[in-house]
Order: sequence, then C-alpha cells, then structure tokens
Amino acid sequence: MSEHKTIAVVGATGAQGGGLVRAILDAPDSGFTVRALTRDADSPKARALAERGAEVVRADLDDEASVHRAFAGAYGAFVVTNFWAPLTPEQEAARDRARMEIDQAHVAARAAKANGLRHVVWSTLEDTRPYFAHLGRTVPAPLGAYAVPHFDAKAEANAAFTTLGVPTTFLQTTFYYEAFAQGQGPHRDADGKLVLATPMAANPLAMIAADDIGRTALGVLRRGVEFVGRTVSIAGEHATGDELAAKFTELLGEQVTYRPQTYAQARAAGYPSAVEVANMFEFYSEASAYFTGARDMDLVRRLNPSLEPLDGWLARHRAEVVEAI
Repeated sequence: MSEHKTIAVVGATGAQGGGLVRAILDAPDSGFTVRALTRDADSPKARALAERGAEVVRADLDDEASVHRAFAGAYGAFVVTNFWAPLTPEQEAARDRARMEIDQAHVAARAAKANGLRHVVWSTLEDTRPYFAHLGRTVPAPLGAYAVPHFDAKAEANAAFTTLGVPTTFLQTTFYYEAFAQGQGPHRDADGKLVLATPMAANPLAMIAADDIGRTALGVLRRGVEFVGRTVSIAGEHATGDELAAKFTELLGEQVTYRPQTYAQARAAGYPSAVEVANMFEFYSEASAYFTGARDMDLVRRLNPSLEPLDGWLARHRAEVVEAI
C-alpha cells in the first residue's frame, strides 16, 4: 500500500478549511492524511477533529515559524486567509486588513517553498478593480486602493505564490449559501411581508456551500499536477433574485418577494462593513456575465461529485434561515 500524503490545512476549524479536513477524513481512500492547523489546538472544534483522526497542530499565519513547522514533511497545503477575523481594537487601529491578508499569504508561500510542498491550493477571489474600470464604474474605496478589499487583496496575494514558483492551484470562491442564515436572507418589511432585498438587480448570483469549497479542493488535490498553475473558479448554483425568492417561498410556505436594494441603499445600511459588502454586490451584479461564466459547474461537479444545490442546502438548514428572518 502506498504511503498517504499529508495535506496541511490552514484554518482547519473555519468554514473552508474545516470543509477540507472533513472531506479528507470522510475519504480514507483519497491517498491523503490531514494535518489541521489552528491557532487554538485546545478549542472544542480542534479537539473534535483530533477525535476523528486529524493531526492537530498550532499554527498562526502571523507567526511564520509556526507555519514552517506545520508545513514540514507535508505533501501539500490548503491556504485561506480570513479578512473578517476578529481583531482587538488595538489590532484594528494598527493594521490594514487587506495588508494583513497579503502578508499572511506571503508567510504561507515562503513556508511552502522552504518545505518543498508539491501542491498548494490557495483560496482566492477576483480583483474587482479591472472590472469596475472596464465597466466605467467608480465605487467608494473603503480601504484606500481597494474597491472590495476582501476580494482585491486576495487577488493581489496570488503573486506571493507565483513569484516564488510554488506549485499552486488558485481556487476562486464565491458567495456562501450560509449567508442566507446570517442576515442576507429574507426579512419582514413594515407590513410584515417577507422580502428578499439582495442588491443584484436582475442578474444571477453565483453561490456555493462552504463545505463544497473544501470538497472541491480535495478533488483538485487528487488530480495533482494536472491542476498546478491553473485557476479554478467554483460555484454550486447560479440564481437571480426572483429565482431565489421562489426558492424561499417554497421553503417557508409563505410568499417571498424579491425587492432589490440599490447599491446606494446597501451602502447606507449602517453596519460597519456596509460599503464593502455593497461594493461586492455591485461587482457580483454588474460583472455577473463574467463572474458566472467563469464558474464551470460541470468541472466543479467532476472535481466534487457531491456538489450540493441550493435547494438541498436550504432544506437541511431551514431552521437557521427561519431564525435569521
């Protein structure tokens, strides 16, 4: 029997990394074992992974030495950064979140190169700025040079891997289904009627379950050298606001109407990241033909035969969707 190859998974207790850890643990014939990297190896989530057979190690992308130790002896790695990671007020004042993501990607790339990793899957996103420029649209810049910082910084960080010649697959993700249970689903209007107000105009949105990012990453790792150097853009479903409202109507047994916000209304919503989120939706919407077209779901299904459609995810998570209304 051939020796299993170790995949070091950054963010192993998070949405994307956790999905890959579980995918490897659920597929003992994959040829891989998993090393779960986490800042807190004693957390309940980390202990649960260890109980299932994952090798759990402490590592932090802000501590380069810890990443080198965690990558030592591994065949490959999955790397994701978290733009939205909680920071203390002091950290928030001292750090630029976009710069933080880029610096963390460079830490991972240096550790991958130094340890001779054979295949890295880097979870990334498109740079929105060229598309806004092509469309002749100007949006408020929440962080100086970035239109949608959590997209643009990840795209900028791609160079961390290419410059060092790290054998990398660039996995471009998209909107999570989970957001529908976290404030982006239907809400009641002043008349008590259910309204979906996603600022997508009449354009389709590309979406995916967070677990399917990990499962698709495993499919990429299984294909190995064939996918080194490639960009793979993923989604589980494309749907317009009216199509989404119809799905919610069926799920909830109550009429849901799509009443899209304008981008300006979304920016004025009042929560701290409203401008960035509105810019993200403006990109999703105005560049929808490109964005959905780049996501070849036939390829994603070949890499991940269990790719979950939105209907199935909603049925399994109906209680959370209802609670968020």
